[in-house]
Amino acid sequence: MESQALKRADGGKVRALVVDDEESITQLVAMALRYEGWDVETAVNGEEALQKIRSFEPDVAVFDILLPDFDGMQLLSRVRSDGRMFPVLFLTALDSVEDRVNGLTAGGDDYVVKPFSLEELIARLRGLVRRSQVALAQEPDPVLRVGDLTLNEDSYEVERAGEPITVTNTEFELLRYLMRNPNRVLSKAQILDRVWAYDFNGKSTVVELYISYLRKKVDAGRDPMVHTVRGAGYMLKPAN
Repeated sequence: MESQALKRADGGKVRALVVDDEESITQLVAMALRYEGWDVETAVNGEEALQKIRSFEPDVAVFDILLPDFDGMQLLSRVRSDGRMFPVLFLTALDSVEDRVNGLTAGGDDYVVKPFSLEELIARLRGLVRRSQVALAQEPDPVLRVGDLTLNEDSYEVERAGEPITVTNTEFELLRYLMRNPNRVLSKAQILDRVWAYDFNGKSTVVELYISYLRKKVDAGRDPMVHTVRGAGYMLKPAN
């Protein structure tokens, strides 16, 4: 089934939170979503929902607007103020145009009116999850990882096994190029062209020099990751 193929980016189950003070509705929606293969939690009021959000970290949520303690729009406002941006579908008996507009302008991503079609509700939630996954995919992770070595392209931080490594700008660019091409042999000419952006007129010894600098910082006292492939170039790969 198409719905069963929908997974989180890490391959795990999609996590959904259903918030409604009518137990019959929460149980019905939860049952349908579990049938989809999703992991589901429920809450009957805003305070319980906030606790579940912090512990469960949902990928998508259904909020009833009329809750016993505070309304779904206030709940969403608190969620957004915490920096949590998962999509939210409002589920409510309020069906005026003004209510719909208020729900969407409050930051909701969709709006379904009671009584509702369960099939339509599930289809809309699938669509919200897919769109949120596409948005995340368009924001590349700034952290490159090869084995226990990490390089943050935004902060220019390098770590191996959690220990910081201080590198110069040129060392950083060389390491970044190697880490973007793990387990691949890169020639001195390729490295010169990519890292230094011009030909050193045969002075490939600069590559050898900076490779030796990296080895002293990245491999010192550890299993080696930077390797020389004789007659071909250099390669970075996870330590054995």
